[in-house]
Amino acid sequence: MKTGANTGANTGAKTSAKTGDQIVQELPWKWRVQGRIFVIGGLGYLFDAYDIALNGFLMPLLGDHFDLTIGQRGYVATANLVGMAVGAIAWGAVADRIGRKRAFSVTLLIFALFSVLGALSPTYEIFLALRFLAGVGLGGCIPVDYALVGEFSPRKYRGRVLTALDVWWPVGVTLCGLVSTAMLSLDGNWRWMLSTMVLPALLLFWVRRGVPESPVYLSRKGREAEARAVIDDLVARTGAPVEPYVIPSPPADERSRGLRAAAEQLVRIWRFSPRVTSASWLLFATVMLVYYAALSWMPSILREEGLGETAAFMGTTLMSGVGIAGVLVSTALVDLVGHKWLIGVSAPLATLALVVFALVLKAPTGSLVAIAAFGFLVQLTIPVLYAYVAELYPTSLRASGFGWASSVSRALTGFAPLLFGSVLWPVLGLPVTFAVLGAAVLGAVAWMAFAAPETRGRALDADLDADLDADLDRG
Repeated sequence: MKTGANTGANTGAKTSAKTGDQIVQELPWKWRVQGRIFVIGGLGYLFDAYDIALNGFLMPLLGDHFDLTIGQRGYVATANLVGMAVGAIAWGAVADRIGRKRAFSVTLLIFALFSVLGALSPTYEIFLALRFLAGVGLGGCIPVDYALVGEFSPRKYRGRVLTALDVWWPVGVTLCGLVSTAMLSLDGNWRWMLSTMVLPALLLFWVRRGVPESPVYLSRKGREAEARAVIDDLVARTGAPVEPYVIPSPPADERSRGLRAAAEQLVRIWRFSPRVTSASWLLFATVMLVYYAALSWMPSILREEGLGETAAFMGTTLMSGVGIAGVLVSTALVDLVGHKWLIGVSAPLATLALVVFALVLKAPTGSLVAIAAFGFLVQLTIPVLYAYVAELYPTSLRASGFGWASSVSRALTGFAPLLFGSVLWPVLGLPVTFAVLGAAVLGAVAWMAFAAPETRGRALDADLDADLDADLDRG
C-alpha cells in the first residue's frame, strides 16, 4: 500500500497512518462540500417519492378514464413498484461495479424518458408497460443515493445525515399531492400529472454530472490516483488539517461481469451475514408494505367513503405533510436512542394508528387525526430504517445489500395493491387488514432485536463480523 497526503510516495510509512477512508469519515461537515452532495442526492430521492405517491393519485383517475375495476386499478401501482424492484436489484449491483457517479446519473435519464412516453399512452396496457420501465430507472435512485451520500458523510454525523436524507421523501409526496390536486380540473389531468417531473429530472441529471465519484469506492477498486485526488480536494475544501494517509491494496476481484453480477452479489450478502440480511429484508418488506399500502390506496379509500376527489387527495397530502415533521424528529433522535430502539418503537405504533384510522373512518375529525398520526410515526421509522440497513454492510456490498433489501420490499409491495384491492380490503375489512399488517411488523422488529447489531457511531468498514458477534453477545 502507498502513503502520502498528496502523492503516492513513501511506501514505508508507519503502520499507524490513517487510511483514506478514515480521512474522509473524520472530515468536518461543510454545507458547500458534503451538504451539496446531500442536496443533490436528496432531490433524486424526492423524484422517487413523487413517482410512488403519484400511483395513488392516478389510480382513481385512470379507473374512470379506462373504465377499470377496483382490482384492475391496483395494476397501476403494481407495474411501477415491480419495475422499481428490478431497478433496485440491477442498479445496486451496477453501482458496486461501475461506480456511484455513473449509476447516479443514468437512473434519472431512464425515468424521464419512459415517464414522457407513459403520459402519451393510448391504451391501459401500454401505460402499464411504460410505468414498469420508468420504475426500473427510478428504482436505482435510492440504493445509489444512500451509498454515495453515506460514503461522503463524516462518521460523527453519518447517522443524522442519512436519516435527514429521508426528509426529501415526505416533501416529494406532499408536493405530488399539491400538484395533483391543482391539476384535477385540467382535461387529460393524469397525463399532465405524469409529465410534471420530467423537466426537473433532466435538470437534476445535468447537475449530477458535477458530483465526484465516492473515494471509498475508488479505494476499494484500486483506483488510487483518483481516490487521492478526491480525498485531497475534500480536505482542502473543508479546511481540515493535511495528514498522511494510506490507500490499502484492494482485494483481488475475480467476480464475473454482466448478467451474473446481481446473483453473485446476492450470494455475497447472504454469506456476509444471514442474520443481518434476513433482518434487513424482513424490516424492509413489512414496514414498506404497510406504508405503500396506505400511500397507494388512501385516495381511493377516502373516495369510497364519500369524499370528493379534492378532499380525498388533500387527506393523503396531510398524511405526507405531517411526515416532514416526523423525519425531522427522527433525525434529532437517531443518535440519542439508536437505530434499533427508534425502529422498534415507532414501526408498531404507526401500524396501530392505521388500525385506529380504519375503526373511526366514519368520523371525519378522528380519521384525519389518525391519518396524521400514521404519517408522523411512519416517518420516524423509515429514515432510520434506510440509514440502518445502509450501515449494516461494508463498502463492497453497501449499494447491493441495500438494493436487495429494497427490491424485496418493492416486489412484495408491488403485488400488495392487487391483494389489497381484490382480497384483503373487501374480504377482511380495513381494521383486520391493517391489524394483520401490524402483526407482521411486530414479528420483523422482534427478529431485528435478536439478529442485527446497533450501528450508531461505528466506522463504515469496521470489523463488521466481530462487531456483530459482540453486539449480539451483549444482548
